[in-house]
Amino acid sequence: MKRSQHNERLLAVIAFAAVLFTPPLILIFDQHAADTPSWLPLYLFIAWLAVIALVAWLMERPRDR
Repeated sequence: MKRSQHNERLLAVIAFAAVLFTPPLILIFDQHAADTPSWLPLYLFIAWLAVIALVAWLMERPRDR
């Protein structure tokens, strides 16, 4: 993979993470009824897991044979 293509993909992951953690999107998952728990902790955990998984996948380098 070219170096510039790799950098573009990392910037895309950063932009994706920025969108996932913007306050308007977080507030959507923070709304809940009085008798139900908030979905916010689950959303934050899954969003953070997705960002970590994408960065780990991008940082993996193919092994030279």
